[in-house]
Amino acid sequence: MRRTLAVAATSSLIVLGTAPLQAQAAEPTSDTATWAQTPGSVLNAAARARVAEPALSVAAQAQAAGAVLSADVQVQAAGPVLPAPTGAKPVGTTSLHLVDESRPDLWNPGADERELMVSLWYPARKATGKPSPYVTAQESEAILKDLPVARKDVLTEVRTHARLNAPITAGRLPLVVMSPGFSFPRATLTSLAEDLASRGYLVAAVEHTYESVATTFPDGRTTSCLACVKGQDQAKVVAGRVKDVGFVLDELAKGRWGRLIDRSRIAMVGHSVGGYTAAEAAFADPRIKAGVNLDGTFELTKPLKKPFLLIGAPKSHTPDGTDDSWKKSWANLKGWKRWITVEGTDHSAFVDYAVLRKQIGLPGQELDGARALEITRAHLASFLDRHLRGKRTPVEDYPEVTDHSRKAAAFSEAH
Repeated sequence: MRRTLAVAATSSLIVLGTAPLQAQAAEPTSDTATWAQTPGSVLNAAARARVAEPALSVAAQAQAAGAVLSADVQVQAAGPVLPAPTGAKPVGTTSLHLVDESRPDLWNPGADERELMVSLWYPARKATGKPSPYVTAQESEAILKDLPVARKDVLTEVRTHARLNAPITAGRLPLVVMSPGFSFPRATLTSLAEDLASRGYLVAAVEHTYESVATTFPDGRTTSCLACVKGQDQAKVVAGRVKDVGFVLDELAKGRWGRLIDRSRIAMVGHSVGGYTAAEAAFADPRIKAGVNLDGTFELTKPLKKPFLLIGAPKSHTPDGTDDSWKKSWANLKGWKRWITVEGTDHSAFVDYAVLRKQIGLPGQELDGARALEITRAHLASFLDRHLRGKRTPVEDYPEVTDHSRKAAAFSEAH
């Protein structure tokens, strides 16, 4: 039996935390797969796709950049804010508490059912309702516990652009399922989700319970990252996430949301290990028509005959970068495919941390955060419009973007 529990109208993005330094595990390695993220401070540029490189502390990163951070760093008076959506439609949001009673929790031996929180963003008829909160105070505290930020609750003040429970637009909508990085919360996908919703997509971001540093449920419980242990098996994580995604799709097909979803137009976007999950879920679930991997190590051992987009940071994900998994997997992408990198980015620059790190006084990527998200959003929208809507949406010729598709194809042919 499976249960879907609606979240109270006063709460939306209530499962939004990310791992503090001490809660992170050392990066696991194996002969067949490596993590695409370093579990150090995921708010920092230390998150990388190279296993051999140890995670740096925030202070070490700041010193390397020639600027030691003070523990008394204050946020700008205006407070942290995410970039506004670029589409024409206002955005609404709500959350679902889903319970899968058909399977025990993968990480909590005491739980005989799997609980998930899912945030939904959608095009609204009008912008009514309260602005959506970003994280709870408990989650913000967990995120910032060991970082040199004076106010540990500052992330509760992040300004988003979606309105809680705004009336949804009429008609059937293409669906985009999103999966965050390991230890990253679903909140980190807010900028991308709001933008897609403003362009007419229904977006569902899945919180993979016990894989995020802090997950707050409607009854006030806040869970931790039980999966964040040294030597964690990436294949185990991905396999569990694929089951989570399948369950979420099953639940969304029911009732109110099922009447709104165009089931012939579903794609998946993932960051880091969420990107690996996007590929595996596309294999496992015929409902998923296309996928996107944002800077995640992944391993394709069999052909995937669906459109797939790779967007990554140049240090790790050029053909000659530190993570060779994209190069090895390229030949097994048998559908439409593209591989690009964005100069000046790091592992966290494809999600909200692109802008939030510097806004709260932490070091970030070289490229301006708003610019990094603009580029990611533009390429996501163009890809999804093409493969879910049959619509050509031109993308600006960004000088920071390099397309490696031809070089990768030549490499595959040579090997």
